[in-house]
Amino acid sequence: MPRSANPDPKLAAILKRLREERGLSQEHVAWHANISVSTLAKIEHAQTAPHWDSVIRILKALDVTLAGLAAALDADAS
Repeated sequence: MPRSANPDPKLAAILKRLREERGLSQEHVAWHANISVSTLAKIEHAQTAPHWDSVIRILKALDVTLAGLAAALDADAS
């Protein structure tokens, strides 16, 4: 699956915020999501668009459901 040419800054900011709210390091989340720390950093800084499976693994590492992500995205839009 090709990556999007345009990373979503809103998704990036929310993933970072969710990680920080839980007091988790990038290293911790990256290890549990089975991605590199540099990849997670690029995702959080909207330098790369993550594959959908990476988003799912990051959410699992954060103990956030898809519904929780949707709620965070919706709340951020308000």
